[in-house]
Amino acid sequence: MTANRYVSTLKYSLYVITHPLDGFWDLTHEKRGSLAAANTILLLTLLARIMSLQYTSFQFLQVYREGINIFVYIASIIFPLALFCVGNWGLTTLFDGKGKLSQICMGAGYALAPYPLIQFPMIILSNLITVEEGAFYNFALVFMMGWIAVLMICAMMEIHEYSMTKTIVFMVASIFAMLVMIFILLLFFSMISQGISYFVSIVKEIMFRM
Repeated sequence: MTANRYVSTLKYSLYVITHPLDGFWDLTHEKRGSLAAANTILLLTLLARIMSLQYTSFQFLQVYREGINIFVYIASIIFPLALFCVGNWGLTTLFDGKGKLSQICMGAGYALAPYPLIQFPMIILSNLITVEEGAFYNFALVFMMGWIAVLMICAMMEIHEYSMTKTIVFMVASIFAMLVMIFILLLFFSMISQGISYFVSIVKEIMFRM
């Protein structure tokens, strides 16, 4: 991919978030988006998440800074997003969904664009306003999450060529698929952990008897 093509697909995110139906259709069907740009938006989202934990005024920060694990907060975005993309792809391929996994990932990445666009200014604003003026700050964050949710629905609707109702049904179904995958992963790692513990105990017993 050329630099001009990359910049063009990254700038196109501004059109997508303001014209979601046309934007997400062209994103995939007219090849106006790219995974590179979607990954850049995801990285900016992660950076905004980390910086908000570090630089948001203590008046509006709901967590204790000293107890923050950066890797956990990064995983709190990447892991659910990855599970959603896989779950949505797995379900929609069974019910005439048109989207490929790469297109779903790209659409989800572009849908995150409001996060860095709003979060970065809010970090600065949080250090300039008082608690009494915090209603605007809280409204901006709620608006940001609502905007992302609407964009995600529009993305899946245009990518899979579903109706609004069918899209919402499969969005909810994707959340249940995420829970199932989490359960399977926890079960798998639990079995691995118990297996390792079992073999370690056998080795210790053999060494003790020797």
